[in-house]
Amino acid sequence: MSQLDQMQEQMMAEIRDANLNYLILAQQMIRTDKASAIYRLGVSKDIADMLDTLSNSQLIKLSSSSVMLTRFRFDDATILEMLTHHNKGYAQAMAHSAILMAGQAVESVA
Repeated sequence: MSQLDQMQEQMMAEIRDANLNYLILAQQMIRTDKASAIYRLGVSKDIADMLDTLSNSQLIKLSSSSVMLTRFRFDDATILEMLTHHNKGYAQAMAHSAILMAGQAVESVA
């Protein structure tokens, strides 16, 4: 096995781990406080309901996807800039970016 193959295999293993951690956390958040989880995860109620009902084996199968299941909740460079360069103070920058993200549409089932 070449070094490139090993690196790609390691990256895929890390994607699977990240996916599984995300799914477990998302399910835990949904079961604790669904309304808050929907906001914090940026998912629709339908997606939250689906995640809530997944069994452990389904979580593992889903996490084995070759793509990241999470994504940035924003495509706006302004929000990223606010989160990384908080000139106005950390709390104010976080509050402002949360307001901007709350106005964005959630993911829905296609």
